[in-house]
Amino acid sequence: MHGASLPWIASPLAGVDRRPLYRVGGEQARATSLVRYAPGSHFSAHLHSGGEEFLVLEGVFEDEHGHYPVGSYVRNPPGSQHTPGASSGCMIFVRLRQFHPDDREPCVTQLRAEGSQRLFENEHERVWLEDIQAGTGLRLDNSRGLEMFVLEGELMGTGFRLVPLSWMRLPPGTPLEASAGAAGARIWFKDAAPDLGL
Repeated sequence: MHGASLPWIASPLAGVDRRPLYRVGGEQARATSLVRYAPGSHFSAHLHSGGEEFLVLEGVFEDEHGHYPVGSYVRNPPGSQHTPGASSGCMIFVRLRQFHPDDREPCVTQLRAEGSQRLFENEHERVWLEDIQAGTGLRLDNSRGLEMFVLEGELMGTGFRLVPLSWMRLPPGTPLEASAGAAGARIWFKDAAPDLGL
């Protein structure tokens, strides 16, 4: 899915719009989306029964627990709750209801300006940031299921070309074979067990 070319769809709350990348269910869904908050907008208080993780792409995301600027990676485990918003507006990449039910570890990490970085890891999943130099090849065996989201640059393989805000998922057993474009690539990756619905 190429998020940059998708239309924004209004959510039930004014000023909060979404670009769905993956969705199973209705309003309370297992979903991966881009979400845009207009300045001063907020979402009503809610509980995350299946967990939530997000990456702040623009602006500053806010809730009663803190302020999260661009480059913040946040995990709110199953059972957590908050009232999100953005005084000055923001855009996030967010995954909802896709945690392992035993995952209870919150996490707040700031992405480094450059270089690869482990963001989170437990027995069920691994999340990391990969900086790939221009023209460099990448191969990942992918035994559990692989998801990727392009932050910068370009990633190309047989039958696909991913650019900023592009998202792709590969099922378990399908290796990733790709190379970065002329400007390199910065990719958010998740390697997760198939019982998470990936």
